[in-house]
Amino acid sequence: MSIIRDRSGATAAEFAMVLPLLLLFIFGLIDAGRFMWTANRAEKATQMGARFAIVTDLIPQGLVGYSFAVSGGIPQGDPIPESSFGGATCSSSTNALTASAVTCSCTGTCPSLGTASVTAFNNILGRMRQFMPELKANQVNIDYAFSGLGYAGDPNGIDVAPLVKVSLRQDANRPSFQPTTLILFGAAIPLPPFSAEATLEDGTDPTTPN
Repeated sequence: MSIIRDRSGATAAEFAMVLPLLLLFIFGLIDAGRFMWTANRAEKATQMGARFAIVTDLIPQGLVGYSFAVSGGIPQGDPIPESSFGGATCSSSTNALTASAVTCSCTGTCPSLGTASVTAFNNILGRMRQFMPELKANQVNIDYAFSGLGYAGDPNGIDVAPLVKVSLRQDANRPSFQPTTLILFGAAIPLPPFSAEATLEDGTDPTTPN
């Protein structure tokens, strides 16, 4: 019968079979480009955050006026040992574009960190968000790590000169990327770890205008 040998609709049927794979391939290429762009913005945000953090206000205000010579028992002019200042980590639990509260915890041994400056944290976060606008407060860690620099009783600034590290958190709050192909499933891909660090150059008192 001629209807059995009729192949006039074969092209349309074959195209319908290939179309899903073609669309998946096209959107996959688009998502690969979007992922690389997102990763590039994340990397640049941490770099700019670190550069901004080393020349502006300290988040742990307790380090600003603390004298390791007067209160820490270290001879005037001696370097600050790691046993006296191991470092501090500052973060926020605010799931928003700006932090409403910030906490700083000591790494190892350190003097009282005082009240964490929300303004200083938000200033650094704001600089990062110029490169990654969707970044939220609870997705960022700012560490002040021991570097071996600085000395007790520094008359021109804070005694310690920590290594400031700005990073994207890798816990439950880590930033993620949502491919177009996974939107229907509500799935997302966590971003890889990004961080940047530099030595504190001109940390200042958050309560005093620069």
